Amino acid sequence: MFNTILGLTKKIPNGKVASYKEIAQRLNLHPRVVAKALACNKHPIIIPCHRVVHADGRIGGYTPKGQQEKIRLLKKEGVKVTDGRIPKEYFYRFI
Repeated sequence: MFNTILGLTKKIPNGKVASYKEIAQRLNLHPRVVAKALACNKHPIIIPCHRVVHADGRIGGYTPKGQQEKIRLLKKEGVKVTDGRIPKEYFYRFI
């Protein structure tokens, strides 16, 4: 299951985010399982776990260097962060 979560995460394009909840629903898991798997990601730029956020747009955690680094990476990719949240227009829908 770990590799499946990472595989879906890798499909999130630059400049977009997906929610823990959406990934979890696609795999019939709890969002916390997704979060735990991403926290164990040994290749955080290759597998872009910084692109996974809460369903309500909150940033969420980022194990390697913290939330501020996650925000920095998202902004570098062109994602707007307002008051610690990502607007819905940046959410990617898996096909």
